Amino acid sequence: MDSLINRNTPKVMHIDLNSCFATVEQQAHSHLRGKPLVIAAYTSPNGCVVAPSIEAKTFGIKTGMTVRDARLLCPDVIVRDPDPVMIRDVHIKFRNITRDYSPNVVPKSIDEVVINFDGVLAIQRGLENIGYEIKKRFRKEIGEWISCNVGIGTNRFLAKLAASLHKPDGLDVLNHENLLDTYTSLKLTDLNGINTRFEARLNANGIFTPLQFFQATETALKKNVFKSIIGSQWYLRLRGFEVDDVQFSRKSYGQDFALGKFTSDVEVLSQYIMKLCEKMGRRLRRAGFVARGIHIGMIYDDWTYWHRGRKVTQPMFTTQDLFTKAMWVFNQQPIKKIVSKLSVSCYDLESSKESQQSLFDEYDKRKEIAQAIDKVNDKYGEFVITPALMMGMGDVILERIAFGAVKELEDIYC
Repeated sequence: MDSLINRNTPKVMHIDLNSCFATVEQQAHSHLRGKPLVIAAYTSPNGCVVAPSIEAKTFGIKTGMTVRDARLLCPDVIVRDPDPVMIRDVHIKFRNITRDYSPNVVPKSIDEVVINFDGVLAIQRGLENIGYEIKKRFRKEIGEWISCNVGIGTNRFLAKLAASLHKPDGLDVLNHENLLDTYTSLKLTDLNGINTRFEARLNANGIFTPLQFFQATETALKKNVFKSIIGSQWYLRLRGFEVDDVQFSRKSYGQDFALGKFTSDVEVLSQYIMKLCEKMGRRLRRAGFVARGIHIGMIYDDWTYWHRGRKVTQPMFTTQDLFTKAMWVFNQQPIKKIVSKLSVSCYDLESSKESQQSLFDEYDKRKEIAQAIDKVNDKYGEFVITPALMMGMGDVILERIAFGAVKELEDIYC
């Protein structure tokens, strides 16, 4: 067996809030504590469960189930809508606490961060001590019902794996001394990044356990199992070497929304598109970019899909710029059908300072107005000043915060 393994002191910490959406709701409403609770995208029977509480999980309720199925498993389960304001507040406090220990903090999702302590003096206190201190601060500064799992490892993969070992409220360290014993006790799908498709590919090559995965040679993983550089990356990842700490430059900004009430009404859909363009535009402007490409995507109620992207000659900066071009693309649909989900994105980004200036000053004035409106909305709350088309749209698009990504949250609020 290849003995290559990272024997350095672990310097990466992964922190994962326990049952985040549900726990935050229980923190805010004490009468919900200790009770089975699910947060669902919609509370109707077909609504999707996005977060079961720790108590709900004991009944077998899982993320992705319908509300109907959750009630079959636990008739007394409490169903609530997400509360984006509370979730946003907790995420920002969570992130700010972790930044007291290292400048290198990367939010991976709404309830997860990775902290790199390489070159940070705080590491001299010991990462386990820091981990326990962070746990205490969460309960004191965010709420006594807020708990988290802390994982420590020599790379991001092992730190995340360590954080998953003893939920809820655990703290574990994975290093060269206990790594193989840990692999012995797990299934392949317990490894972050190994889904059922990859599991089948590994099985087809005689690999059925994480330990066998670890024991496979780099050549076998690269040439036989994954048939690409991914095999070499897994070879290093499993041994504690960092291959995932890669920061990619921003390529686009986008927003999407699943409609609660499906529609083909162009007037209603244009309101959705306007609000998505406003949210996207604020992020674009805050980052100092303009865009020269716009993309629209739609899923219809018959599960078919249409999308199209187009380049433009004049750079887009204001919400009106984005909306006008988005509607131009929207109107290119070959068939108008009932829409269930909308997405809008802009791409081909360039610095707003470096973009070619207009021959007339009207464009520059519109940019200044857009930036002034953004400052007002940043200070006094979302959509205090809105385009006329969005008047009365407070409940047309319910605000949502996704688990899997925090780009929008970080772009606007952090």
